[in-house]
Amino acid sequence: MPLEIMSRTEPRLFIVESAFPWDEGAIIELSAGQAHYLGKVMRLQVGDAVVLFNGRDGEWHAEIESLQKQRGSARLRSCLRPQEETKGIELLFAPLKRDATELVIRMGTELGVTRFRPVVTARTNTHRLNLERLAVIAQEAAEQCERLDVPEIMPLEPLAAVLARWPNRRTLTVALERVGQGGAPSSCDALLIGPEGGFAEDEIHRLTQHEAVQSFSLGPRILRADTAACAALAQIMAVR
Repeated sequence: MPLEIMSRTEPRLFIVESAFPWDEGAIIELSAGQAHYLGKVMRLQVGDAVVLFNGRDGEWHAEIESLQKQRGSARLRSCLRPQEETKGIELLFAPLKRDATELVIRMGTELGVTRFRPVVTARTNTHRLNLERLAVIAQEAAEQCERLDVPEIMPLEPLAAVLARWPNRRTLTVALERVGQGGAPSSCDALLIGPEGGFAEDEIHRLTQHEAVQSFSLGPRILRADTAACAALAQIMAVR
């Protein structure tokens, strides 16, 4: 890893709206929240350095061009890293209590999840999700961990509906208590983690009968769902 990336101390921000391709000298508008963060929290001024990325044009060194109470801008100076695809997997999970769900989003983003797909199971604790808040958490985690994109968060839908249209060629790995065999597989496209109470019997039957599904075990202990999600992702990424 280049020295300038390892020793970076500048604030790193994700730019959501980016209608044009980035190039040296381009002026990038900052949101009101970003302007407040840079000016009031970080105490930066015009001319100070920041790092920007948008999930499309790589990562850029920039300088603050203007900074006011509710607005600001930065001028792109040089590209630090070209855009590259995050080599991760999709995570399907049953929503948990708010703090636990937010933990799954944050740690999943850090561990390379490319898309979060919340699903309703028979024992799902809650059917309500604040997708806007979860998107902010994913964005902040991407800024912190220095990935070049922000994972997508899909709307909540029933697990049965997702399985009904899931293609056989796309491997879905499921952590099943007492049913799964062996450790994390060397190849998978997506991971499914169930709710706190585990999958219902009919859901286990439906999963084990699906051609795309492969199950594995996280060990002899019964883990909380948020712990299981992070442990499974870490195992899969280590194997990959």
